[in-house]
This record gives sequence, C-alpha cells and structure tokens, in this order.
Amino acid sequence: MKVQFQKTIVLFSLIVCCLGAFSQSNDSLPYREMPDYPDDYSVVYMASRMVDALGFRFYWATEGLREIDLAFRPTEEARSVEETINHILAMTIMLSNSVNQLNEKPEEGLTFEQKRVLVLQKLKMTSETLQKSTVEDLKIYSISQSNGENLPFWNFINGPIADCIWHCGQISSFRKLSGNPFNPKVSLLRGN
Repeated sequence: MKVQFQKTIVLFSLIVCCLGAFSQSNDSLPYREMPDYPDDYSVVYMASRMVDALGFRFYWATEGLREIDLAFRPTEEARSVEETINHILAMTIMLSNSVNQLNEKPEEGLTFEQKRVLVLQKLKMTSETLQKSTVEDLKIYSISQSNGENLPFWNFINGPIADCIWHCGQISSFRKLSGNPFNPKVSLLRGN
C-alpha cells in the first residue's frame, strides 16, 4: 500500500509539473510583445530591432497553430506551414551561428512547439548579442557559403531576416485559409 501511495504521489507530481510548464510556456517565450526600444538609433540597435520585429511576427504567426494548420499548403507545389517553419528555423540558426559565433545545426525530429521555442530563443539571443556589438563586430558577422565565399552582414538583412519576415506573412495567410486566422487584437505597428 505504501509503495502504491508513493508511486501515486510521484505520478501526480510529474503531471502537475508538466501542466505547469505547459501553461507557462507561451507566457515565458520572448516576443509576445516587442521589447522596449533604445533611445539611440545606432546601426547595431537597428539591426537588433529588425531581428526583434521578426521574432514578434513569428511569435504571433505561429501562436495557436493546429495540426491542420501545420499541414496546410494552398497548392501541391507550395511548402506546408510546417515546412516553412523548418525553413525559418534553418535561417534563424544560420543567423545565430554567425552573430553568436556558434556552429549549431538544426536538430531532427523536433516537434512544432520545440521548433517554435528554438526560433524565438535564437532570435532573442541574436538580438541581445547585436545590441552589445559594435560596427566593427558587424564586419565579422558573415554568411559562410558552401563554396567558401563569405557574405557580409548586409546580406543577412536582405537575405534571411527579410526572407523570414516574408515567410511569417505566408504562415499568417495560410492559417487564415485553413480556418485559424491571425489574432486580430495584435498590433504589428505598436508591437503588442
């Protein structure tokens, strides 16, 4: 009887912990709201703010997605929403690797929620690193190509950052088509 009671307590504790972690997960994720902006309009703050804007848009484009939304694609040739999220994850890791001097690769077999959390955390870490950077640091943040060519940070802006923002718009459009529209109470202009 005592062993059964202990097992029940352990199981109950695990359930409570898991439920608590699940219920807090969206509130603890970065980019539910845009971070406060600095008083300075420096180059590094502008780059950081672009990453923050991407994070905010990704947060709300992916908030509350269902399995049917993740599988949705308007045509057979188009990427599904989940395939688009995988693409955003790969570009986010590329950006984070360069700015944070890392060499990480996208993990296989992640759930949608794990991918979402990873994208948001990587963007937040990248933004924070950019805020602490100097203009000289921006000169060493580059995109390494498979052919050995290194593209400067400028290419991050018109490449992965702009591309990911574009894809957030696609996700928002696709989720509307699958019957789960973007939250109309969110203000993209005000960041809340």
